[in-house]
Amino acid sequence: MDKMLIDTNVLVAAYDRTNPERQRRALDVLDRLVAAGNGYLSAQVLSEFYVVVTHMLAAPLTTAQAYDRVMHFMQIWPVLDATALVVLEAVRGVQAHQFSYRDAQVWAVARMNQVPVVLSADLDGGEVVEGIRFVNPFAAGFVAEQWGL
Repeated sequence: MDKMLIDTNVLVAAYDRTNPERQRRALDVLDRLVAAGNGYLSAQVLSEFYVVVTHMLAAPLTTAQAYDRVMHFMQIWPVLDATALVVLEAVRGVQAHQFSYRDAQVWAVARMNQVPVVLSADLDGGEVVEGIRFVNPFAAGFVAEQWGL
């Protein structure tokens, strides 16, 4: 069972009531990650989650609700730091793979911490970049059981 880094868009989808099917899928994937014990977050993802759910959702969370969610996530999943080496690797990812910096930092955190799978809606599912596979849990062909979930 591979370790999986959860991207911001998967966390946010669980709180976005404008798309009930996507919300249901996100909640299912997150529940499965808790049960499997193979989910990871990054400090960047937690920061982005807080900003998006308090400012960008149609029905935003209060700051207190978002704080509770961040604390909860920190209790159930390991949180990987964005170190200076991660920043340098992310810059290389922008140069070598034309990632946006945000996506490059997610990729770099996974790469530098030997987390081989990133669950994200941002990049095409199945793409492998220097050993890191991007999997879109919202894609039509996604089957959680195929990923050990």
